[in-house]
Amino acid sequence: MNSEFKNKITDLSKKINIDLTEKQIQDFYNYMNLLLEWNEKVNLTAITEMDDVILKHFIDSITILKYLKENESIIDVGTGAGFPGIPVAIMNLRFNITLLDSLNKRITFLDEVCKKLELNNIKTIHGRAEDFGQDSKTREKYDISVSRAVANLATLSEYLLPFVKVGGMCICMKGPDAEKEIEDAKFAIKELGGEIEKVEKFVLPDTDMERNIILIKKIKETPKKYPRKAGTPSKQPLKK
Repeated sequence: MNSEFKNKITDLSKKINIDLTEKQIQDFYNYMNLLLEWNEKVNLTAITEMDDVILKHFIDSITILKYLKENESIIDVGTGAGFPGIPVAIMNLRFNITLLDSLNKRITFLDEVCKKLELNNIKTIHGRAEDFGQDSKTREKYDISVSRAVANLATLSEYLLPFVKVGGMCICMKGPDAEKEIEDAKFAIKELGGEIEKVEKFVLPDTDMERNIILIKKIKETPKKYPRKAGTPSKQPLKK
């Protein structure tokens, strides 16, 4: 393993109060190498410098660990190259994680990562959030749904809330300036059976990059008509 990688990820994780084991560091290193290797043939990420992968993908992903409990079922919606789901799985093999993505090439990559890293706590689904949000096998079956930088908050709520059991939580990972999005999404969140429980702002370590984590509690069942058919939530976000 590259000692520069090890020192960097160890240092940054300590700054968000997380200690990594040797095995976790090795898993992250192997994951990065697979990501960069596959990225040459499948468009997975625009972030390809080691320091940036560590900070903007790995460290950013594990900032949500404090909101998760062991043995919870978690669905990562629009996971892309596996963020935040795979870093979270590396950190704790007792989470049951489903990765959902609409692009089959990405799912093939994710399956390869899970196999190489022996992440037996992950399963993958190829498909769209709008379809699986209506599927009886996945609708209101999860403790947590999470997504990172997939859509505006009103649209994202329609993707995420249908997956979560009443009493469960949606974790929306956002960049800076989330206030307007939150305001614009209030109607959608209520309509879909949720309420905002908390908004946590922080800055990624050693940077001035602001992040917002928006926690939405599911307080009642999502009406059966949601999510609407594929493409509609992004084109016509719910509003009054």
